Amino acid sequence: MNNKNANHVVIECRDVYKSFSDGTRELRILRGVNMVVREAEYLAIIGASGAGKTTLLHLVGTLDRPSKGEILFRDKAVNKMSRHYVNRIRNEEIGFVFQFYHLLPEFTAFENVMMPALSRGKRPSACKKRAEELLEKVGLSDRMTHKPGQLSGGEQQRVAIARALFNNPSVILADEPTGNLDEQTGGGITDLLVELNRSENVTLVLVTHDDQVAGRADRIVRLHDGIAEEVDLASEL
Repeated sequence: MNNKNANHVVIECRDVYKSFSDGTRELRILRGVNMVVREAEYLAIIGASGAGKTTLLHLVGTLDRPSKGEILFRDKAVNKMSRHYVNRIRNEEIGFVFQFYHLLPEFTAFENVMMPALSRGKRPSACKKRAEELLEKVGLSDRMTHKPGQLSGGEQQRVAIARALFNNPSVILADEPTGNLDEQTGGGITDLLVELNRSENVTLVLVTHDDQVAGRADRIVRLHDGIAEEVDLASEL
């Protein structure tokens, strides 16, 4: 973590609860999560399967809202923002990388990377240079015209990362980005995300079940029994 503003809080969870109902019972996933994400840091979120890691990431990324409590983005409560302003934050400030790549199969890698801008009405000619730069950054300058079905899993994830970076977000939220890859390929994806965090000061919040991936983080938060506990790096990993 090398940014002079690294102590500034970008995202904060204050006593966050999240429950889901199936019509007959209420399932309580998060039970009072308090957590901060600081500018330019790499924060890993760990926990057992079903602990609520993905649920928490969706709340932090404004894809969902808590049942109780507050999410703050740069000191402003998300629940008090207009829907337009929340959408703006999600589109301009946050990039998402998921375990499954969610690429559009009928489009090339190049077209998939441009999709965030194309979906907002920008012309392809205005997006071309940025897409080329990003595919080069993730090591796919020679695979731009390939469709997802012609790419390996690792290559598809690199396309997804390039797409997440298209709008130059300040925060990358990654949900098990190596979970669908073999160890070597997954290691390359982790290297890429960590390099983006270190060299470009992109805040990285990464959900993982892999201790080695988590062990490279500046801080680790473990979800257990619906609450978040910071892990002592020196003693546990």
